[in-house]
Amino acid sequence: MDWLFAPFEVAFVQRALWGGLLVSCVCALAGTWVVVRGMAFLGDAMSHGMLPGVAVAALLGGNLILGAAISCAAMAFGVSMLGRSKRFAPDTAIGLLFVGMLAAGVIIVSRSQSFAVDLTGFLFGDVLAVRSGDLLYLGVALVIALVVAVLGHRAFVASTFDPRKAHTLGLHPKAAQVALIGLVTLAIVASFHVVGTLLVFGLLIAPPAAAMYWSDRIPVVMVLAALIGAVSTAVGLLISWHAQTAAGATIAAVAVGSFFLSAIIAALRDRFGARRMGAASVAALAALPLVGCGSGESAVVEETPHGFVAGAEEMAETQSRLIVADAGTGEMRVVDLLTEKVAPIDAFAVKAGSAQTPSAGTAPGAVQLAGDGRFGFVSSGGRLSIVDSGAWTVDHGDHRHYYSAPIRAVGSGETSVGGLSGAGRSSAAPGASGATEPGDAGGPSGAPGSSGAVVSAHSDPVVVAVVSDVGETMVFDRAALGDGVVSEPRRIDGIAVPYAERLIVAGDAGRVEVRGRDGAAGEVQPATCPDPQGQAVTRRGVVFGCADGAIVVAQRDGSFVTEKIPYPAPPADRATAFTHRPGSTTLTALGGRNGVWTLDIRKKTWTLTPIADAVAVNTAGEGSSLLVLTRDGVLHGLDPVTGTETAHLALVPGPVADHAAIQVDPDRAYINDVRARTVHEIAYNDNLRVARTFPLDIAPSLMVETGL
Repeated sequence: MDWLFAPFEVAFVQRALWGGLLVSCVCALAGTWVVVRGMAFLGDAMSHGMLPGVAVAALLGGNLILGAAISCAAMAFGVSMLGRSKRFAPDTAIGLLFVGMLAAGVIIVSRSQSFAVDLTGFLFGDVLAVRSGDLLYLGVALVIALVVAVLGHRAFVASTFDPRKAHTLGLHPKAAQVALIGLVTLAIVASFHVVGTLLVFGLLIAPPAAAMYWSDRIPVVMVLAALIGAVSTAVGLLISWHAQTAAGATIAAVAVGSFFLSAIIAALRDRFGARRMGAASVAALAALPLVGCGSGESAVVEETPHGFVAGAEEMAETQSRLIVADAGTGEMRVVDLLTEKVAPIDAFAVKAGSAQTPSAGTAPGAVQLAGDGRFGFVSSGGRLSIVDSGAWTVDHGDHRHYYSAPIRAVGSGETSVGGLSGAGRSSAAPGASGATEPGDAGGPSGAPGSSGAVVSAHSDPVVVAVVSDVGETMVFDRAALGDGVVSEPRRIDGIAVPYAERLIVAGDAGRVEVRGRDGAAGEVQPATCPDPQGQAVTRRGVVFGCADGAIVVAQRDGSFVTEKIPYPAPPADRATAFTHRPGSTTLTALGGRNGVWTLDIRKKTWTLTPIADAVAVNTAGEGSSLLVLTRDGVLHGLDPVTGTETAHLALVPGPVADHAAIQVDPDRAYINDVRARTVHEIAYNDNLRVARTFPLDIAPSLMVETGL
């Protein structure tokens, strides 16, 4: 029976189950009256009438539930007012408001190019994304619905069957109608986050309609409807888990299926008699627990469910977070991009001047930060310290697991790993390398200007490789880091990047090797990479920046192949660091002070886009605009093919510091404003709109995004 219980051992499925149960109860209270009074069209119209409110709330960065409630309240008020007219039937007013509100919502959405994901969630819901706070809202909604249903029961019944008698008895049928519409509104607003507006109608109508076949007493119908909705939720989640279908849609489909099943059983009951059908129903129910247990063999119980990680909670969506650090003091913060909470790591701060004596030319206490998608690696004065952001994603190809764990320091501020002689001025995105400042002589060769600072970090499920700008890579045990243990790392000369259960290494002499995870000598590749600087991991392989272009190392049919992408002409300023959306095959890099590079791995092309005084660049890839921050504080959106400016935004008061960074994920971009102590969230597909700002109590000189 492991197949029956395994899905509900996962935390986010448990929350989805509780959310569905609460929604089923709320919808049963309101939906019963919708079915009894023939208000189905009104319910459908109300569910779609939320779109304008949700759209406005999303664009303004407000609460979606509040926006939905305001929009539904306006819809309910309009229906109540227009329904009093004697010139046309009430359904005419409902139809007009339905179309008008839906059209208004679509117009608002069409003005925002970045609303597509939110619109999908609005229409179809995301029951697996239910959080503890959502359960609290649903609990409050259930209490309010229960109070309204109990207090208004007598008036609802009387106005349903004989409005004139209700008026004679002083039960105020018009007020009862308004209260009933309010009850329906409450149910729809509370439910749309779980199954979406297109599917909320299923839970609102199907369970009460199915219950009507088994009783004609309204309280009993409500109880049966809640039970049918609860069973539909559990069965829908179970089917969704094993069949990999949309959970909200599956729940709604099971609820509608329960209606047709009830209709069929009721028809057979009426034809063959209640007693015989009752016995058959009992026999069928008794047989259900035997499904999957027909053989004499005992079931094999999996000790740990698929995807289980000790000390972490599996989530339904990406847990995006930012690790930010003050380069002067070493103080760090972790910003949760979902909850907007900021977690300090003061006890882990690398205080200025507290590190070992730095090398000549390095500012005392200067700090550098790199990230691998979960951990942040901080170098300062010969030390390397590590912080766990508590957010990461495991990609299994056909599906992904998203995890959340406590934010913590790994080891202590005094953890010494040796080999780092100072601090640098680079900043690295998760999945991308950091960059020395244009014009510096930093590089793997350890030439003047190399400081020993971390410049990048990359990981796979087993190891984490942290690269310094002296051409050395430290390889850590990733599982040990997850347990809070920092062991002595293996050291590899050259830039090493984990890929396909191997380490791809670019060495000083330009030699590229495929080694085992233990760093042992491996297969030397035919292509060379002179003076490697900058590296990235994409869906098409590992990319190294070379003096004469880029080299891509990829696994094809079990073997490794290399391919060179040369510069179109000898560049005046080569790319020394790559930035990109994690996994994207389009990389960007600064090309000196007069342009930015775009490297398209699929097309195997380099493009230099002229723009003066660029200090940071990134892109979401696959045709998205180049995001370029110039020293005057203006954020530019550039067409990646023609270089034409598509949008611009005066974002940061200039002149911008060298530590400026642009982090990009599939939905938003994040830019640090050091002087204002703020991080800006940019909707890059919506004319560079500032979606949110995150004020901090430190200067966010360094920044990496995790959880992706």
